[in-house]
Amino acid sequence: MSDTAEAPVTGRVYLDKQSPKAFHALVQTADAVRATAAEAGLDRILVELVNLRVSQLNGCAYCLDVHTGAALRAGETTQRLGVLAAWRDTEVFTARERAALGLAEATTAPADATAQERAYDAARAVLSDDEISAAIWAAIAINAFNRVSILSKHPVRAAVPHQ
Repeated sequence: MSDTAEAPVTGRVYLDKQSPKAFHALVQTADAVRATAAEAGLDRILVELVNLRVSQLNGCAYCLDVHTGAALRAGETTQRLGVLAAWRDTEVFTARERAALGLAEATTAPADATAQERAYDAARAVLSDDEISAAIWAAIAINAFNRVSILSKHPVRAAVPHQ
């Protein structure tokens, strides 16, 4: 690929376009993680909540845009999406969702060992080993995609209103 043919306006390299084999491997990993989550019994909404919370923590506008739409299509409500950043201060998330969100945060900021232990203990109370593993893998996968999008500066464009 030439440096000018598909170069983003930001001057950044679109990592997914520049190294398609590596990006394709990441997509395949995400596909495997989704299948693992489904096999473990984690529904699509819970996985999208993990995707969104990790993307909030990382400040990834592109992934927030993509996964907000995915969550809405899966049946998530705007109320819950609106309060997701403050999930601990609400009563709108189930114990399983709260456990997965805690694991997602611990995966995204692994240096906080105390928070990681609290998250793991809370998850143990309501999630099986398969569900814990699937939730952590979901957080690992979206963290990787966040880095690709943030470092590529993937744009978020305004949606075209229906006419």
